[in-house]
Amino acid sequence: MIDRLLQRTHWVFDLDGTLTVPQHDFDAMRRELGIPRGIDLLSGLAAQGGEAEQRGLARIAEWEWSLAEGAERQEDALALLGRLQRVGASLGVLTRNRRDVALRTLEVIGLAGWFDDVVGRDEALPKPAPDGVQWWLRRWQVGPESAVMVGDHPMDAVAGAAAGVATVWVRRHPGLEGRADLVVDDLRDVLEG
Repeated sequence: MIDRLLQRTHWVFDLDGTLTVPQHDFDAMRRELGIPRGIDLLSGLAAQGGEAEQRGLARIAEWEWSLAEGAERQEDALALLGRLQRVGASLGVLTRNRRDVALRTLEVIGLAGWFDDVVGRDEALPKPAPDGVQWWLRRWQVGPESAVMVGDHPMDAVAGAAAGVATVWVRRHPGLEGRADLVVDDLRDVLEG
């Protein structure tokens, strides 16, 4: 499987926790916004609707901005990105963050300019919907057999699989279980093969 993945020419990366060291306390934000445990923040806010949803989205954006300034790069991600860049692969970011926050995060971690673009929650339906991965396939004008989705959460693999691309899940969060075409503990493991 690893050999076949490295032959693919178009790679979509999740941002938080995949390219950055995890720092989000989602449980604390759920409590603050009155969203039950086990419900993702964006879905929980959508269920609230109206003014409550808008206030919640504003609070999340404020939170994301504060975290962007303290973001740290995952060194294992840099190893994989460097290899892909050297062989001429196309690279993109798909995040549940706002695009402007993601661009700032990439600046802070020293990866601005490495990616063709960033797709955030305002450009496509958020993961686990496949819309963002499909956006990338259209942008690159390639079929799913040419692409890989890489992320640290099961919803990244769900989005990739629903779009028909290969998936890599890097286990960064103890207790989270998920399925992907390749499951690794370190993104450098993708390079072995």
